[in-house]
Amino acid sequence: MLERTKKHHTESIRFYGSPDAIKRLRECAVSAGAVEMPVDSIPAEEVFPDLATNSVGIYLKGSRYREELTQVQLAEITGIPRRHISEMESGKRTIGKESAKKLAEALGIDYRMLL
Repeated sequence: MLERTKKHHTESIRFYGSPDAIKRLRECAVSAGAVEMPVDSIPAEEVFPDLATNSVGIYLKGSRYREELTQVQLAEITGIPRRHISEMESGKRTIGKESAKKLAEALGIDYRMLL
């Protein structure tokens, strides 16, 4: 049987929405005393939590998006099965040196960034 656990209180506030809505929410939070000073920038890991644990996969996916390629198209170009590319992007599969070279050539990047 599972035991009940208490959720810890959070010390941070996250605002989601359009830039104008976020600005209004920050102003309200400051006037209410919830935050001391609004911050205009936030760490990349906060926006993309996977970046801390799967930076290579995020880099591969971003490079593929930049080249406007689907996983299927990248698989056809490189000869790497689409399923493997998906697993590499999600961090379930490591990228070997030969695969990294094929992917890098197709995406126009340095293969060492994928290792």
